[in-house]
Amino acid sequence: MTENQKKILEMLAEKKMSVDDAYRLLNVIDSAESGQESTHKAETAVKAKPKYLRVTVLPDPANEHSQNVDRVNVRVPMSLIRAGIKLTSLIPPEARDKVNGALREKGIDFDVRNVKPEDIEELVEALSDLEVDVVSSKGEKVKVFVE
Repeated sequence: MTENQKKILEMLAEKKMSVDDAYRLLNVIDSAESGQESTHKAETAVKAKPKYLRVTVLPDPANEHSQNVDRVNVRVPMSLIRAGIKLTSLIPPEARDKVNGALREKGIDFDVRNVKPEDIEELVEALSDLEVDVVSSKGEKVKVFVE
């Protein structure tokens, strides 16, 4: 048992936190130790309303302290995504046709005319299930998830 786990259990015994909070914190600690932190974040995001779309790129641990290492940590507010979806109703018909054509060229069968404001929350909820974990050939770890 780690020191953090002991502290959580002590706080629970002293009634400084609820059983649910203690359970969630213990899961975070277990996930971090087993390398499944992003999976837990995705599960937590499903329960709570997601606030951010997060993209991180971490260097290979062997090269982590090198000067030529890029780190990326981007948080896009979900409110910005919602606003962007609402703005699709303002796209002129000619531009919509060009956007739809470009999407079809890329193999994406999607019509921006079909995006309705009432579908926004359903889309955001679907993003809650999104989790992308990639390890590049250089050992860099790329993660995309909502939190």
